[in-house]
Amino acid sequence: MDQPYAQPHVPIPEPVRAPVLECRSLTKRYGNVNALNAVTFSVPSGRVVGLLGPNGSGKTTLIKLIAGLLQPTAGGAFILGETPSPSTKGRVSYLPERPYFSPAMKVNDTLSFFADFYADFDRRLAEDMLLRLSVPLTSTMGALSKGTKEKVQLVLVMARRAALYLLDEPIGGVDPAARDFILGTIITNYHRDSTILVSTHLVADVEAVLDDFILLQYGTMSLYSSPHLVREQTGRSLDQYFREAFRC
Repeated sequence: MDQPYAQPHVPIPEPVRAPVLECRSLTKRYGNVNALNAVTFSVPSGRVVGLLGPNGSGKTTLIKLIAGLLQPTAGGAFILGETPSPSTKGRVSYLPERPYFSPAMKVNDTLSFFADFYADFDRRLAEDMLLRLSVPLTSTMGALSKGTKEKVQLVLVMARRAALYLLDEPIGGVDPAARDFILGTIITNYHRDSTILVSTHLVADVEAVLDDFILLQYGTMSLYSSPHLVREQTGRSLDQYFREAFRC
């Protein structure tokens, strides 16, 4: 009896996964002023990307567009292939530039708020990070210094299991001694299949933790590269390159 014909093994291709974050000709105008002009880039999972630029370059505008807090004039932002919407908010953990909790709320209350609001919030992890940062859970937000308030909000954001973390100036108000610890906390607690976009003007402090960076100037993306390539091609650190590029 003839043997049945053996079908050749054809591997099933893995599904193509959309980038965690993609911007396509993303534009925001206020009247005749271009706050953001046709910004286009794509970020895969597992990257820590610095969003760099001088004041007024469009960093916060870009982050707010990605978070869905602003509507674009043209183009679009996409999170795992979807435009910002209520369905994407569960995948994005956003740290705004300014504290937003009521001064009367205790630190413990902020933890309860996030635990109720976000299913992916890890309260035990948040309490551990606050303990290591010496933040008392029973203090009210109004009794904390500006830098300590920023520590609390950063911990809340990083204790979520999000696909995309948007951090707008996360270390701008904390003392230099705490910056390294906070950056280490960020890198230690994010999942490798997630992506972090961190906006800052403190380039020297974040350079060591960045995989890539985006350079904005007057609302236009002038460069998307890596600190390694900058050092290799110019012989300068990213901080030195940034200072020379935006020297007054």
